[in-house]
Amino acid sequence: MYAKNDAMLEAQLARFGAVPFGHGALLPLLASYRRPNDKIAEWLRQGVLVPLKRGLYVVGPTWRQAPLSLPLIANHLYGPSCVSLDYALSWYGLIPERVHELTSVCMRRSRVFDNPLGRFSYTTLPERLFPVGIEQHMDAENQCFLMAGPTKALCDKVILTRNLTATSFAAMQRFLFEDLRLDEATLADMVPDDTVVAHYVNADYKRRQLELLGKILGGMQ
Repeated sequence: MYAKNDAMLEAQLARFGAVPFGHGALLPLLASYRRPNDKIAEWLRQGVLVPLKRGLYVVGPTWRQAPLSLPLIANHLYGPSCVSLDYALSWYGLIPERVHELTSVCMRRSRVFDNPLGRFSYTTLPERLFPVGIEQHMDAENQCFLMAGPTKALCDKVILTRNLTATSFAAMQRFLFEDLRLDEATLADMVPDDTVVAHYVNADYKRRQLELLGKILGGMQ
């Protein structure tokens, strides 16, 4: 009877699919348990649940009905946030390296989370710039997540690169094509969002560098 009850509970867990869920979502499933936290701890030991941070989980691979979307998990892990910087640049094919750290920007203080799925980092962006240029994307499993558009990802990289002294056209070109190793062909195919660049320039954070970025992007077309 116990095994049958366990199988029923795990079948209900599978309905969460690949979407992260909190501790509170588990309690109705465990209403008949006097100590539901003990059952949650057991599931964590068995791999039925994978911990993302305290009180946030995804279903383990054996019980999961869809592949995980790391950008979606990043959105849930700490927010409000959106995937940006190196991970977004790699996702769009703008830099050649495969990025293993899931990088995001946020309005709260910077944080890093290490969990069984990898490292998720969040860097504070000025509040007035955070919502500019965010796009909603959908993966092959129809899971939606928020990611910086390519122009925003580049602007975020300029804003958040410490000690960036590229104040001439040639210096900004070196930063983009030597330091970041941007793919010129992919960048040329990208239609830059002039509105996003203008918002960043007008916010007066690294204005000169962002103006140069805008000129370089415009000249690629």
